[in-house]
Amino acid sequence: MDKVSTLFLKIAVCIIGLPVLIICIFLVPALGRITAQIVPDFAFLQYVVMGIFYASAIPFYMALYQAFQLLRHIDRKMAFSPLAVRPLKCIKHYAVIISILHLLTLPMFYIFAELDDAPGVIFVGLIVPFASFVIAVFAAVLQKLLQEAVDIKSENDLMI
Repeated sequence: MDKVSTLFLKIAVCIIGLPVLIICIFLVPALGRITAQIVPDFAFLQYVVMGIFYASAIPFYMALYQAFQLLRHIDRKMAFSPLAVRPLKCIKHYAVIISILHLLTLPMFYIFAELDDAPGVIFVGLIVPFASFVIAVFAAVLQKLLQEAVDIKSENDLMI
């Protein structure tokens, strides 16, 4: 049963990467063009926005790889080892990086909201940074809990 559930999660991790790949291929260039149309005086900003979105895809895929590594440790019955704590720490750092990178695009969302007179656009721009920050906090909590479990396990192993 453990192998089946981790296999399901491994497949889910792989599937999670597909929408981001599709967004990077189709949506990010369109977003760059829209940015150039919104502020034609600063057309170079399209490359900045595209660069930020493409740069945030790198830590995203690195975090997915770390999640895959964590599932491999669980498969190998090493869930309560120091090796399992490291992927959670990396996921936490990658989520913070993604959040910071997407916060850099908020001025563009603000400009678009001002031009279109739609203040809700700013909230759309906050979705990814907020979700990444929540994932970072969740990973930090899991990292702390797993580290405490590893410490308790090592104490118990020493007593026997």
